[in-house]
Amino acid sequence: MVGGGTLAALTAVSAVVQAQPSLAGAPALTKVSLTVNGQSHDLEIDIRTTLLDALREHLHLTGSKKGCDHGQCGACTVLIDGRRVNSCLTLAIMNEGMEITTIEGLGTPENLHPMQEAFIKHDGYQCGYCTPGQICSGVAVLGEIKAGIPSHVTPDLTQPVTLSDAEIRERMSGNICRCGAYSNIVEAMTEVAGRQG
Repeated sequence: MVGGGTLAALTAVSAVVQAQPSLAGAPALTKVSLTVNGQSHDLEIDIRTTLLDALREHLHLTGSKKGCDHGQCGACTVLIDGRRVNSCLTLAIMNEGMEITTIEGLGTPENLHPMQEAFIKHDGYQCGYCTPGQICSGVAVLGEIKAGIPSHVTPDLTQPVTLSDAEIRERMSGNICRCGAYSNIVEAMTEVAGRQG
């Protein structure tokens, strides 16, 4: 069964293709308006453009990284309406009307997000390539726990979800750190969760 969001995206793609017949093999272009980090951006893009490519190539927001391009590493993680999403696996046109937040939208060098501060303090990065995705995921994970959304390792679904190393590790398992800074990432997230209380 196709979900409502997927059906809407397929309908939108079909409408664009029908409205813009093109020569065989030529890209079908469409206009899309994306709200990224609180700013609206009007783009004309190929309907097959992923959100990651729209962010990096069209908006020049290069914080989100292209790692595997298959949704397996998490380096491209962004927040869409507060939920973490691998931006390499979603088409840009599917996210019109949604609030997209990239690492650039979480904080600035002069005014860091608490998660960014904690990653620096606890050395939650080494080479830094995965760090933007790790931080975006970390912010969303704490939101999930606070909202009481269970994970695979939640021991009792009838009780409130509690913060634990096991919960953090399970929820962050989709974000790979090739340098192995995992324990430092858990420490950073635990500190931020304690501050949010």
